[in-house]
Amino acid sequence: MTPEQPSPPPSPETSPPSGESDRARFRAYWRVNLAIVGALLAVWAGASLGLGVLLVDQLNRFKIGGAPLGFWVAQQGAIYVFVVLILIYVVAMARLDRRFGVREE
Repeated sequence: MTPEQPSPPPSPETSPPSGESDRARFRAYWRVNLAIVGALLAVWAGASLGLGVLLVDQLNRFKIGGAPLGFWVAQQGAIYVFVVLILIYVVAMARLDRRFGVREE
C-alpha cells in the first residue's frame, strides 16, 4: 500500500488489538457501529416498504404536485430519505471515530 492511500478501517473480521482494554474498545466500537447501521436500516425499511408499499393507498388520498402522495413517496420521497440517511451515517461515524480515536492514515 502506498503512503497516499488511506489504510482501511478496522473490521469485525480482523483480529482485535492485543491488550484487553483494546479488545473492549474494539468490541464497543463495533457494537455502536452496528447499532447505528441497524437503526438507519430500520428507517430505510420503514420509508421504502412502509410508506412506499404498505401505506400507499392511504397516502394516495392526498396529492403533491398533482401526483398522488403515495406515488410521490415511492418515486421521489424515498430517494430524499436515502440521501438524508447517508448524511446522518457520515456524521454519526465521524463522531464515533472521534470518540474512539479511530483515524485513517
